[in-house]
Amino acid sequence: MHSLSDIVKLYEERFDTHPLLIRACGRINIIGEHTDYNNGFVLPAAVDKYLYFAIGENGTADSLLYAADIKDSHRFNINEIVPCEKLWANYLMGIMKQLQERGVPLEGVDCVFGGNLPIGSGMSSSAALECGFALGLDTLFRLEIGRVELARLAQRSSHQFVGIPCGIMDQFTSLLGRAGQAIKLDCRSLEYEYIPLELGDCELVLINTKVHHELASSEYPVRVEECRKGVEAVQKHHPEVESLRDITLEMLDAHRDELPAVIYRRCAYVIKENARLEEAAACLAEGEMERLGELLLLTHEGLRDEYEVSSPELDFLVAMARETEGVLGARLMGGGFGGCTINLVRKEAKEKFLKEVTKAYFKQFGIHSEYYFVHPVDGTTVVREE
Repeated sequence: MHSLSDIVKLYEERFDTHPLLIRACGRINIIGEHTDYNNGFVLPAAVDKYLYFAIGENGTADSLLYAADIKDSHRFNINEIVPCEKLWANYLMGIMKQLQERGVPLEGVDCVFGGNLPIGSGMSSSAALECGFALGLDTLFRLEIGRVELARLAQRSSHQFVGIPCGIMDQFTSLLGRAGQAIKLDCRSLEYEYIPLELGDCELVLINTKVHHELASSEYPVRVEECRKGVEAVQKHHPEVESLRDITLEMLDAHRDELPAVIYRRCAYVIKENARLEEAAACLAEGEMERLGELLLLTHEGLRDEYEVSSPELDFLVAMARETEGVLGARLMGGGFGGCTINLVRKEAKEKFLKEVTKAYFKQFGIHSEYYFVHPVDGTTVVREE
């Protein structure tokens, strides 16, 4: 864990330039999981867990990156940018590669980054990596690309350079988050609206399982492909369909016999999740916290049984939440197979719940979980110009 001043100090110990400072944030997603790459809807918010970047030009063709939290570095020539074995470095190099493909003339940069955004927690440290570096280069070289296009650029980098077929939710939220607000985002058109994240006497708490099963990376592209196959099957009868958001449950059921059972379950989950999101947005607007909690629990059941991306650790935490008075709802958050649960908890029940759940979780798995209180904040921003 590093503070902004830690990152500045580490940079100044290594380099003799005055760095640009960027603060990139993580994100939560209230509801709408695995809908983004299906051109559906999501309801995320940028939160106050950060990666800090110190970046400066060095006047050469070489770039040096230093990841302070894991004490690892990577050097590369900007004229020969190719993926390496270090995933974190690929996220950054991919941004430079995308800018070069836009015809942007770049120089080598020195960059030190680190912060308090937990890796593998489901708060998308990878998008914070991409977006912090992208905004840094945009500011450093005075490119004025614009935040929505920077989000698209970062998503393309994930697809083309890192090799992860992600949706755009994480990058979009990291760059366009707003204090006190959630974002209702249409992942097809990128139309969006801010919805006040006012929870009354409730609070959102994240509980980190501190596990991240290897299935997370291998199964993600499998789910993308399974959903694509479901769309193709329905398109034979409904050529107007572009993605799962265009398919109703009635349409899916009408052609169920043509679909393998697993493909049907994946598609049914996404269709129902889009409907849950619409209702959840209305719950936020109307202060219907108990129904919002019920929707979170329904989403977890869908992710566990239909989309099959949960884990024993996540299921245990959600079951504890379901049984605890004052906890209105909970679900796994993020890609699945580990990371955090997001819990909607009445403030007066928070302390007792967290004490009981962390104790029970350690007794069951021998793992010390972590919990985080998060608040919606403005997205990735420049802290200090050079």
